[in-house]
Amino acid sequence: MTQKPQLPQALFIAGPTASGKSAFALAAAERLNGTIINADSMQVYDTLRLLTARPSAEDEARVPHKLYGHVKAGAAYSVGQWQSDALQAISQTQADGRVPILVGGTGLYFRSLTEGLADIPDIPDTVRQKLRQQLQTQGAAALHEALKACDSALAARLNPNDSQRILRGLEVFQATGQKLSVWQQQEPRAPLSFPVTQVLLMPERQWLYERCNARFAQMLENNALDEVKTLLALKVAADCPVMKALGVAELSAYMAGETPLEAALERAQQQTRRYAKRQMTWFRNQMIAWKAFNEQDYENNFAKIFSFITKTGLTSA
Repeated sequence: MTQKPQLPQALFIAGPTASGKSAFALAAAERLNGTIINADSMQVYDTLRLLTARPSAEDEARVPHKLYGHVKAGAAYSVGQWQSDALQAISQTQADGRVPILVGGTGLYFRSLTEGLADIPDIPDTVRQKLRQQLQTQGAAALHEALKACDSALAARLNPNDSQRILRGLEVFQATGQKLSVWQQQEPRAPLSFPVTQVLLMPERQWLYERCNARFAQMLENNALDEVKTLLALKVAADCPVMKALGVAELSAYMAGETPLEAALERAQQQTRRYAKRQMTWFRNQMIAWKAFNEQDYENNFAKIFSFITKTGLTSA
């Protein structure tokens, strides 16, 4: 007897910044009895609700949300840690009788669930802290040279200023005695045991750029400067991921008297547009199997996309 194919049990929604994916996820969650689980590497941090465009408190009250703002600003948080947290959140959501809806713009987070990760051992805190101290005292270029000595292939692929990936290469080698590339050559195992419906929002570029510009201007009106002031008061190390959130560098420069506010706004808007472009390029090349939608204004085009979702067999829990 032929066994029926297993139906999707979760919804993944990816898209570039300002594409409307959070609004779409919220509407889908209300239709599907869903819980929204964050898949954005900046929205995990607790300090920058506005600048990272985390859902508002009002939106969070409409349906359950998980993995938003649960990491301290100065903490290190890897793809592997997110994968573990996401799997737990998915399991708990299903135990609650709800549909997991993962939404975000970090492609590697989604890939960790659909394709798996290399099984690299945990890095001892002593190794991690020692390397971070070296980064502070010696700089990224010096650590890049150290990486060349133990993993020349990885060093050749990295920009000498890419402190996060340089640190990762060094800590893996120092903790395990093996190059990161050796670990990555292992065949990973996808951690999900069930199929998912995958939706990719890919609007027309000019429309998206205008959204990026308008949204950052609105963030500024909504006191984003206060968020950056709070973040800087924490004296978080400059190499921490949260310090690379869009707008932090530009608004920090304004508060330090280094640039006028209008120039800081224009620069932040430009960086946001560039980031959106990089995201779209990555999605286009890496998410070929996902169902892409090019419609603009997803709130008004919800019916078309939701029709696809229901046709995949995904239903409310």
